Amino acid sequence: MRDLEPDGPALETMMRLATELIAGVEREPASAYGDGRVTRAMLRPPPDHPGDLASLLTDVKAAAAEGVDTAGPGYLAYFPAGGLMSSALGELIAQVHNRFTSVAELAPALVAMEHGVLRWLCDRFALPPGSAGLTTTGGSTATLAALVAARHDRLGDDFHEGTLYVTEHTHYCVAKAARISGLAADRVRVVPAEGLRMDPGAAAELIAADRAAGLRPFLMVGTAGTTSTGTVDPLTALAGVARDEGLWFHVDAAYGGGFQLTSRGRARLAGVEHADSLVLDPHKSLFLQYGTGVLLVRDGRTLAAAHTGFGDYLQDLQGVEGLPDFGHLGPELTHEFRGLRMWLPLHLHGVAAFRDALDEKLDLAALVHRELSADPLFDLPWEPDLTVVPFRLHSGDAAGQRLLERINATGRIFLSSTRVDGRFYLRLNPTSHRTREHHVRDALALIRALARTN
Repeated sequence: MRDLEPDGPALETMMRLATELIAGVEREPASAYGDGRVTRAMLRPPPDHPGDLASLLTDVKAAAAEGVDTAGPGYLAYFPAGGLMSSALGELIAQVHNRFTSVAELAPALVAMEHGVLRWLCDRFALPPGSAGLTTTGGSTATLAALVAARHDRLGDDFHEGTLYVTEHTHYCVAKAARISGLAADRVRVVPAEGLRMDPGAAAELIAADRAAGLRPFLMVGTAGTTSTGTVDPLTALAGVARDEGLWFHVDAAYGGGFQLTSRGRARLAGVEHADSLVLDPHKSLFLQYGTGVLLVRDGRTLAAAHTGFGDYLQDLQGVEGLPDFGHLGPELTHEFRGLRMWLPLHLHGVAAFRDALDEKLDLAALVHRELSADPLFDLPWEPDLTVVPFRLHSGDAAGQRLLERINATGRIFLSSTRVDGRFYLRLNPTSHRTREHHVRDALALIRALARTN
């Protein structure tokens, strides 16, 4: 029988590759695409006999080199995920241990480790005693769990006439979660926006009209950092409307939540403390690995009420006082141990290091807005609430699309785009922990040079 455990030299080779990747990240292009041969080669099935580790890791490096380097300093698109090495190390250790953390009894200290980070996050968002948290694969899964909890809490089992309230700028994962949870598409009501932000008065009017029509409003969704423009909704005012109307107030802080660690972020996210539930993605604004999401709820009992189940095979398990059974708080019954990928970086580097890095990103966004606003070629109609800076060419959408293609074709930086009110905008988002001022100034110089020859 063949051994499935790698030997010492093999482990050393794997760790050496990881070290080389980190050392070389500054030199790698922001994007690179080959002729398809590497992609086709990766489709081959696994062999019956053992392979050579060195050549297999060479394949891995070749495969990872194609596409967009989302871990590098030149990735300024969408929401950069930093991929902290300390977080990756925590994940490696967690996966080697491979403990089952869906129920606290089987790994109480590891569950406590994860629960401690979640409790700390609840405190950072000024949620009251009795609040609770759940780590997920990302904001979409967290949003689904929040929506199901809200539906169960406010509507019970008769929920088909329930309505929820978003804007055109709300992330589409909310509508997706509503569909998965059994609500029809027309139950997701789109509230008019004023200056990219949900209009509280218009929301109240739409809620009243829906009630008069026999519908059952139950959920309002505010956003702390929209995907297209990074804009923050008027959370305090929306919380007031939700409270007056008896709606569950959910805040999508998947992108903006990390900035709560900074004084500027707390000011811009004012009102988030009134949320019944909120989502944040540490893989966005806390620089961690993709697949790291968090759901926080004002009352942990609402999550348990909506998600707890039982099977006879669980009869041997007992609860642990003071610790949650994560498998009863969300859709995942097998809850992998995600706590260490958060716990280790926070304890190793200290919270101040994250706060300083986030403050730097706010400064970099302000720099981008200031520099491009001063250039007559560009139109920047909105100052950034956080770190997303949308801009367009005065010469029109077609010119903007050409500019984006030319920028990304250089491989030096990678930007993304969006449409707002039908107009094409480029987006620049310097949120990676590896993106520093000199990277941003180099990016600005490239953008200006290409715009003048566009």
